[in-house]
Amino acid sequence: MRVVVLGAGFGGLEVSTRLSEALGDGADVVLIDKADGFVFGFSKLDVMFGRTTQDAVFHPYTQVVKPGVRVVQATIEAIDPAAKRVDTDAGSFDADVLVVALGADLHPEATPGLVEGGHEFYTVAGAFGLRDVLADFDGGRVIVGVTSTPFKCPPAPSETALLMHDFLTERGLRDRSEVSLVMPLPVPIPPSPDASTALLQAFAERGIGWFPEQLVRELDPATKVAHFADGMEMPYDLFLGVPVHRVPPVVAESGMCVDGWVPVDPITLETAFPDVYAVGDVTSVGTPKAGVFAEGQGAVVADAIIARHRGDDGAAGYDGRGICYLEFGQQQVAKVDVVFRPGQPPTGIWMGPTGESVADKAEFGTSRISRWFGREWTAVPGSTG
Repeated sequence: MRVVVLGAGFGGLEVSTRLSEALGDGADVVLIDKADGFVFGFSKLDVMFGRTTQDAVFHPYTQVVKPGVRVVQATIEAIDPAAKRVDTDAGSFDADVLVVALGADLHPEATPGLVEGGHEFYTVAGAFGLRDVLADFDGGRVIVGVTSTPFKCPPAPSETALLMHDFLTERGLRDRSEVSLVMPLPVPIPPSPDASTALLQAFAERGIGWFPEQLVRELDPATKVAHFADGMEMPYDLFLGVPVHRVPPVVAESGMCVDGWVPVDPITLETAFPDVYAVGDVTSVGTPKAGVFAEGQGAVVADAIIARHRGDDGAAGYDGRGICYLEFGQQQVAKVDVVFRPGQPPTGIWMGPTGESVADKAEFGTSRISRWFGREWTAVPGSTG
């Protein structure tokens, strides 16, 4: 049984690793990604704020050496889910089981003025490029703004605003600066009222402006003014934007999408096509677009494939649970244990900023690099790496 996995992010790496761990050389897995390596989403902020270097947080796919797994660096040109066939610039691949884990593409050009008059920090290139921009920034009005929904990692804009406060404070620039956070959500973390309360308190204590239920629709690079969807305007000296998210074009052209994303069974992650699964940001499964949820969904898919390979009755379904770590600034990390179940309101358990959570987050990164890449790696202590 050949399993072709498209995308080597959290979901794809977990699927391929779990299959290799369970089946060894009995697995026949092809893992395809156009990139040459992996970067944790949370490591981008470490580089952006000068806490580490981009080389220190980059994990080459050449280090993924696992029994039964072949990694192919290639650009996917077409997906035929009915035939379970994938065409790439490195050749075509036929699958018995196809797993689509290609994430969401980011489009800063979709927001007028963002490319010319602002910066985005969600892509690897964008975040890494901001390291030098921030190093040269002499203070002023800073806006952290979301430009559309849905968007990946809902806590990330709040983290960025808090870290921006620390960054300016450490450089003696905070007194002549303003930091504002513009988000489409009514509160920072809707599933967890306690988390939202703690964040709003942190914003108030640090003098961070909070503008909920707003989207930035356009920037005017000439006047440096951000235009909100409701007509409000806000001047800025530095704009840090969350760009428009869309399903990758090759997925959109495959016929798998409904309303822009791939619908799946929320328990099994199966698509409408037999033996085709989808996990992570590319889906409309109902969980936030964040790596921890893609990883959990990948584990469910892998376990189902393993059960099928062994002739077992089946495997457990997806429970919608994930633990999100939240960088609070001032060397503090908190976490939220959240659950999203179909037909039920999401719930979240808040664990406030503690030293234990700092260690937990470091272990989160370390353990995954050990399993996925087979090497030791240490996150930046007490930070987002």
